[in-house]
Amino acid sequence: MLLTLLGTGCPQVDTRRLGPSQIVRHQGGTYLVDCGSGVTQRLYAAGSSGADIDAVFFTHLHSDHTVDLFQLIISSWHQGRDRPHLIYGPKGTKRYVKGLLKLWEPEFKQRIAHELRSSTVALSADVIEIEEGEIFRAGDLSVTAVDVDHFPVRPAFGFLFETPESRLAISGDTTYCPALIKACKGFDVLVHEVFIHRGESHQMETREDLGSRNVMSYHTASDVVGHVAREAEVGVLVLSHFVPTRFDEEALLHQVCADFDGPILVGEDLMHIDVANRRVLSYGMTMSLGETPEPEAPPPAPTRVRGRKRAKTKLTAKSKKARAKRL
Repeated sequence: MLLTLLGTGCPQVDTRRLGPSQIVRHQGGTYLVDCGSGVTQRLYAAGSSGADIDAVFFTHLHSDHTVDLFQLIISSWHQGRDRPHLIYGPKGTKRYVKGLLKLWEPEFKQRIAHELRSSTVALSADVIEIEEGEIFRAGDLSVTAVDVDHFPVRPAFGFLFETPESRLAISGDTTYCPALIKACKGFDVLVHEVFIHRGESHQMETREDLGSRNVMSYHTASDVVGHVAREAEVGVLVLSHFVPTRFDEEALLHQVCADFDGPILVGEDLMHIDVANRRVLSYGMTMSLGETPEPEAPPPAPTRVRGRKRAKTKLTAKSKKARAKRL
């Protein structure tokens, strides 16, 4: 299973970090999670396109996660897509997609009449509104929706991608969420959003204090996300969907390392992660994020051993700092 972070930003405009989105690729399938600003450009840069997407999964219906859905649809048509889009999302997704396609219907008709393309099926979408639980299966890949806490946005989901060899969790937008921690216990990789206390305030619009507190109340603060990873006992923590997009990376790692002693990645747009082997495949390099646990040998007795935890290596404070700098 290969994860690619397409956009690691937020509604704030930043050329380094575009809107939140990522793709998961497995056994020839390509699955898109969210459609933040710039998603089609990042797809192309990642070696994919809208024509390749087998399913779209919306974590929730905030605009920064959905804004480029139409761009995905229209560009995929130009890229030769030969099937409708398959879209999974919370209640309200059908109304959103129907309204979006209705809004652009005059342009569709004009383009179809003038450009004389052989197929228009890519300009349509099949929408499935989801609830918590398993929502998708393709071969040995399953996708499960987990109800997370992004109140007052309801519902909002995180997603679990699982194969026999690897397990990946994507938090979506959420504050500290025990249900998510329980659901992704022991996963290989957790991609988690983060609200950074020490961001450069001039990068964000000026807000009243109450407004800032309200924004932070439905995101996970930088001094909390390490607790989430530790309690979930994940193999690797990948930070993404940064609010704000510009911040002191050393200070962020210092905060998170205080609570989680495993590998931590400060996500970047177009970062590729081999989930099963815990390797970063980006920028012409391959980086190992620690050994992958060996499969447990079957016990000699008929009774199966359950709940065995992976051994953890205790790191000194100096080792933690060195690891943080390397990542």
